[in-house]
Amino acid sequence: MELLLVIAAVGAVVYFVSRSRKSTTRHRTDTLDDAKAEARQAIERLGGQIYNLSGTDDASRQALADASERFTAAGSQIEQANTPVQARLAKQTALEGLYYIRAARTAMGMDPGPEIPTLDGQQSAGQVTEKRSVDFEGRTIAASPSPSSATPNYYPGGRVAGRPVPAGWYSEPWWKPALVAGAWGVGSMLLFSSLFAGMAGVPYDAQAFENGAGDGTDSGERHENDEYGGDEADSGDSFGADESGGFDFGGFDF
Repeated sequence: MELLLVIAAVGAVVYFVSRSRKSTTRHRTDTLDDAKAEARQAIERLGGQIYNLSGTDDASRQALADASERFTAAGSQIEQANTPVQARLAKQTALEGLYYIRAARTAMGMDPGPEIPTLDGQQSAGQVTEKRSVDFEGRTIAASPSPSSATPNYYPGGRVAGRPVPAGWYSEPWWKPALVAGAWGVGSMLLFSSLFAGMAGVPYDAQAFENGAGDGTDSGERHENDEYGGDEADSGDSFGADESGGFDFGGFDF
């Protein structure tokens, strides 16, 4: 009798452990599927916008080219996503592409379209609120809150290689060497200080920039009516290595 009770007890334990594991596996699968579905929704929206727009000037063409790069990257990321976090990174990449679409539409004088969920690290990075122009390493680098022939390169704001980059329009993508190399070169702090010191829309100094101002999560920055909802993953550099060439990874020479 005692032996039967032991066997029954062991059988019950095995049953409940197996049931618990199946439940956990099912939950993880459902969570991943939901994250992938959200990412694909953003990717499909981005793809539709890219195919329906054609740039009319340098600023809009560059923004559409950047949006197309994000579309390709997001598609690759979602195909390789095996966890909810990886799927959310793909979604963030697609959302970043949608910001470039808004920028292109703005540059062409069109309605920018519906609001887009806030990117991770975007709010803490700040934004360009006035025109600035500085001489740096033998060339002029300009920043502006609006597109122009002198500032055709847009960035939606966020984190690149662990440091914040304010949203705005620039004469050149001065953040791209860090995006390509995964680390900022010598002189980045000086460039940041020269370009943004005292600017109202950038609420931190060059030292804070070097230390990676903000944690990138922008806690509390969530739109209640966001079509795609919020994300917890910090994906300021989720786009990953850029294929663009011609950069000196050690500094800012293009």
